[in-house]
Amino acid sequence: MMLTLQVLLCAVGLLLAVPAVILLLQVLLALGAARRLSGLNISRAQAQPFSGRIAVLMPAHDEEQGIAAAIATALPQLCSADRVLVVADNCSDATAQRARTAGAEVIERHDTQRRGKGYALAHGMRHLAADPPEVVIVLDADCEARPGALPLLAQQAWGRQQPIQAHYRMDAPADAGLMSHVSAFAWRVKTLVRPLGWGALGLPCPLMGSGMAFPWALLARFELGSSHLVEDLQLGLDLTRAGAAPRFEPAAEVRSSLPGSGSSARKQRTRWEHGHLGVMLHAAPRLVARALRQRSGQLLAVAADLIVPPLALLAVLLAALLAVSGVAWLLAGWVAPLVLALAACAAFGAAVLVAWARFGRDILGAGELAAAPLYVLWKIPVYLGFLWRRERAWVRTEREQRR
Repeated sequence: MMLTLQVLLCAVGLLLAVPAVILLLQVLLALGAARRLSGLNISRAQAQPFSGRIAVLMPAHDEEQGIAAAIATALPQLCSADRVLVVADNCSDATAQRARTAGAEVIERHDTQRRGKGYALAHGMRHLAADPPEVVIVLDADCEARPGALPLLAQQAWGRQQPIQAHYRMDAPADAGLMSHVSAFAWRVKTLVRPLGWGALGLPCPLMGSGMAFPWALLARFELGSSHLVEDLQLGLDLTRAGAAPRFEPAAEVRSSLPGSGSSARKQRTRWEHGHLGVMLHAAPRLVARALRQRSGQLLAVAADLIVPPLALLAVLLAALLAVSGVAWLLAGWVAPLVLALAACAAFGAAVLVAWARFGRDILGAGELAAAPLYVLWKIPVYLGFLWRRERAWVRTEREQRR
């Protein structure tokens, strides 16, 4: 019985060591990639201009506060044959009117039974099908595209005939506290550091919801209409299985802001992380099995990225493993589980410290990083909620007033 428990604890240690080591590998690879990209300039989009037509597809639900700013960043990057199509989805405010005033083409959708971004995207694709562009770029209505980002995304998507994901940057509000700053750092690790690391090896990245470019003929093959909590992540997996894995383009950047209020922040992170965990538990084992059957390094890389849970959850699990292994060593003298736990914690700690030193010092000060365990504690109810009150329905996150 004791031997069985020791083997079980070692197995758990190995299970948690794998994502910690993957995370460390991605961070170390990102260091080299960042050095090579230090001289990269968005002007390379102008060196090989895209001659096809672009449609920027912008789903919007009650986005009257910020949609004009989003459109204003997109239009100057487009040619006369291009278009910005806003899908005003089940709106109860002036989203449609403000989008038209800002210069976008607008269609409205009203269907209270089928709610969610996926349904809005599907509605927009059906509208575009009457005169399809060469490239579709999905840009959220609360995002601003940095200059040159849209032509670069279109150029890359058309040239590679693959989905291209921009660097989707989310900043903490100016008056935000510790929780928002730590969350912004975790988001940067997820949306910049890790895809930059995998990209250094020519490996795919996940789709992130905004700043996504697709060749029309490719995206039109997929059914987008769903209320999935993380429809972007699921779409990326579907594309990967179809042999069109997304690629990361760090020189193209879209920006948004994290929600500032406590209730909005927790609601948004609950939706993201419950959706991520659901996809991870459902899809990762199948992806690993399929990758091994097909001997596909691309599929295996996607599965490896998928099994890395949110940083706060991984920290909680590793802390629990270390505590249990330490007690087992003190009471029963079990060394192997403690060594595995220490190694996994060391890999995770090194990954976080290196990522912060190279990519996160403008977000977090050293004192804030030291206080990050408070953020981890703040997130525990989110993860416990996954076990008995799992978020399953799409819910819009309340926006902060733009300043």
